[in-house]
Amino acid sequence: MPIITLTTDLGITDHYLGAVKASILRQLPDAKIVDITNQVPPFNIRHAAFVLSNCYKEFPQKTIHIVGVDAESKLDAPHIAIFANNHYFIGAENGIFSLILDVKPDKIVELNITQDSDNLTFPTKDVFVKAACHIARGGTLELIGSPKPSFSVERSSFKATFDNNAIRGSIIHIDSYGNAITNIKEGLFKQVGKGRGFTIHLGNRGHYSINNLHKKFTEVPGGEVLALFISTGHLEIAMNEGSASSLMGLHLNDIIRIEFND
Repeated sequence: MPIITLTTDLGITDHYLGAVKASILRQLPDAKIVDITNQVPPFNIRHAAFVLSNCYKEFPQKTIHIVGVDAESKLDAPHIAIFANNHYFIGAENGIFSLILDVKPDKIVELNITQDSDNLTFPTKDVFVKAACHIARGGTLELIGSPKPSFSVERSSFKATFDNNAIRGSIIHIDSYGNAITNIKEGLFKQVGKGRGFTIHLGNRGHYSINNLHKKFTEVPGGEVLALFISTGHLEIAMNEGSASSLMGLHLNDIIRIEFND
């Protein structure tokens, strides 16, 4: 049974998501449709990239991922299909795939699929679904698009910076629990820290600080803030049974600084 995932900004209160799923099932009645998220903030490709990049590898190989965020075709953002890391991806070339993938794709094609109508405002349903169902039936990328050697649009992820005694990063995602996820990875923390004591400075003007790490949320009482490395390897500022971002006034792109003891 083919698996098709959806990562979109279509929301769940309108007809759009239902129409996309209906179109898939009309063309491929045995498809397994998995919602990764349909509540990406409108046009926010960085949010979508963070979510999809941290879960697509958990799916079986050859899973097909539809990315319907900022999806309309433009001169500088055509529709493409990709095969990379043994997974298929379909969406607009607006830079999102360079944020999702950590490898060079095996194949990229610029889609040349003919729509069934003249309405060009709903490509997630009218273009991406047709491409996904073609792939799910065993069709090749070359039959639905022209090969491209590389991405025409690339965006870079913001990376943490460091010296011998400090790491400077930022908040890159705030999840539905109010946890603030940073771009500081556990490997970098261990590389710079070398087992030394540390202080994490965060919040407005560095008003909050944390001096230790935990393995799980319940290691602290309810309502207490903690820092931990989550399954993706990112440093997260969280609160047991509460919202760290609300309590501490944390926002996307806020600076997080870790200072290590000499």
